[in-house]
Amino acid sequence: MPELGRAALVAAFGLILYAALVGAYAAWKGRRRLLDSATNALYAAFAAVLVASLVLLGALVANDFSLDYVARLTSRELPLGYTLAAFWSGQEGSLLLWLLVLTGAASAAVALNRRLVREVLPWTIAIVAGVAFFFVFLLVFIASPFATQTAPVDGAGMNPSLQNPYMIAHPPMLYLGYVGLTIPFAFAMAALASRQVDERWIVVTRRWTLAAWTFLGFGILLGAKWAYEEVGWGGWYAWDPVENAALMPWLVATAFLHSVMVQEKKNMLRVWNVVLVAGAFLLSLFGTFLTRSGVISSIHSFTQSSIGPFFLGFIAVVAAFSIVLILTRLPVLRSPTRLESLVSREAAFVYNNLFLVALALTILWGVIYPLVSEAVRGVAVGAPYYDFFAIVFGLPLVLLMGIGPVVAWRRASLRSLASQLAWPAGVALATGSLLLLGGAGSSLAGLIGYTFA
Repeated sequence: MPELGRAALVAAFGLILYAALVGAYAAWKGRRRLLDSATNALYAAFAAVLVASLVLLGALVANDFSLDYVARLTSRELPLGYTLAAFWSGQEGSLLLWLLVLTGAASAAVALNRRLVREVLPWTIAIVAGVAFFFVFLLVFIASPFATQTAPVDGAGMNPSLQNPYMIAHPPMLYLGYVGLTIPFAFAMAALASRQVDERWIVVTRRWTLAAWTFLGFGILLGAKWAYEEVGWGGWYAWDPVENAALMPWLVATAFLHSVMVQEKKNMLRVWNVVLVAGAFLLSLFGTFLTRSGVISSIHSFTQSSIGPFFLGFIAVVAAFSIVLILTRLPVLRSPTRLESLVSREAAFVYNNLFLVALALTILWGVIYPLVSEAVRGVAVGAPYYDFFAIVFGLPLVLLMGIGPVVAWRRASLRSLASQLAWPAGVALATGSLLLLGGAGSSLAGLIGYTFA
């Protein structure tokens, strides 16, 4: 059976490489038959990755300890649910899950938008296959889940801290979120490469971003509950580096889902939206890198690994590709519509975006800075740093959530806005005063947040 798993991954490697190269050539030359061939190769690649995944699942269930991966992560006494969860509890299996979800989501996105892919965004196949190629390369040449050994009598078993019901749901939710952000990225970059920057690609991008955002949000919440019960942090969120890595793409995706409404209604923020899509995808790759490189000390991260440099290189390539493509398409991407007033619903969305992105960048710096400084001065970033900026950027966001929906499009009158907000503001202030007099809550920031809400 390991031979079948390896063969399936090698077949997927060839099919994905074919889809990337032939898809790019077909998009460049406008060859529709070749584009159809590349599309079929992508479908076939998903089938091959599915076969490899089923082989690994079968080996886990059968306690086939001749596979090094199975022997390291399971044992005969391990309950079936955790045995199945071992599929994504190790590095090689989690990479295989990444590839399975990616090829499945890409196949579904292309099948559901086949006309769009053929006529408007022919580069979609090549771009999504290019991303998949990186992961199948790692699985075939660097971190195969089908490496064999002399079978021991029993396996080492799963880490006790992972033997929790949340282990069955939390990682797959995060993967659906992380990988789901690849599809909006592929459609956005394909729109730029095709110079088709009208609103047709936005519909697909928004739907897939919303799905990825939802899965990622649920994954973060499940992880918070798991940590509260299992790890004993004494709270729902501890600003752990890998927690932050999941939060950052969620924040940027949240910003995109807000600003894309402005593009749909007013044909504005087109450059900004493409930047947000690319940024969310890059941050999802960065989060994956953190858990697999061994560069951080975290309960979520795997041990030191040889694939860290590959991930860094891939992130650099994707970032360079995105920046070059955006800059070269600026003349056709810029919107003819401009912001008419700083007091308008469009402006409220812009303020919302700025706070969300500022918070994401602040968290990113808090994650990266210790990696650089610890080697020199031993400086680390703790919870007070994150708590401060969460308050600074979070309170205006809560306030904008209440004000934004009542502001008119294009241009709003300050007088009419003040009259609309008079009663809600009065009730909010009265509520805050009562809470303060009653001694409710120990945090002034939390009290203000409740007042705003």
